[in-house]
Amino acid sequence: MPALYDVTVGHRRSQVLDDAFTHRMVLWLVDLDDLPSFPGIAFRGADHLGHPDRPIRENLDAFLAAEGRPRPARVLMLAHPRTLGYVFNPITLYWCHDADGALTAVVAEVHNTYGGRHHYLLDVDDAGRARVDKDFYVSPFFPVDGEYRMRVPEPAETLAATVVLRRPDEAGVLTTAFVATMRGRRRPATRAAVVRALLRHPLVTQRVSLAIRRRGIRLWARGLPVIARTPADVDPGLGQLAARGAESRV
Repeated sequence: MPALYDVTVGHRRSQVLDDAFTHRMVLWLVDLDDLPSFPGIAFRGADHLGHPDRPIRENLDAFLAAEGRPRPARVLMLAHPRTLGYVFNPITLYWCHDADGALTAVVAEVHNTYGGRHHYLLDVDDAGRARVDKDFYVSPFFPVDGEYRMRVPEPAETLAATVVLRRPDEAGVLTTAFVATMRGRRRPATRAAVVRALLRHPLVTQRVSLAIRRRGIRLWARGLPVIARTPADVDPGLGQLAARGAESRV
């Protein structure tokens, strides 16, 4: 059965300007081979990586194949569904397992508010920790440099994920610039639980998107300089997938 997580999300930036905030939301943990069906809720390929007309599972398999990875026997996804025709996922996480149930890879799919998305393939250790270079424009206040330190253990009764952005300071030394955390508790996604979640967190993804934009306006008003983006920063992910598929054939 799919699961719901009542989640508290925290953001803190500590480079150039100190700022922090938290907000609450509900996230779903679903099996990509057995997606739930509830009125007004949908998990669509168009909202995630790859070709918009294909299922999420098929697109994830194609991404992994382009990276030289085998098709997982099972994939669990943590994300918002499309609700009442809208969805925005700042980050979607995929846990990939082999036929014996062992974790083989984690994929972090990052979305920005300009319509772009990017996919990081993570090789995690036993504690769910991984390091990867940042190569996608997310915040208008950070350039595309530095690295992410992620801790993304597979959720159980609790969810505890952390993303740390480390980037060069004035001396060129990598220091912590931004930290995002997700903490939550699990409950089965029964019909009654879904209804309660929708009532408790109405228009949840619209509110998340609005909160990010409002925070950006506040930071800009406080004098934080905006870093210009390029046309590649609105690539919805098809170009990245196609490019990696072409590389894998060379």
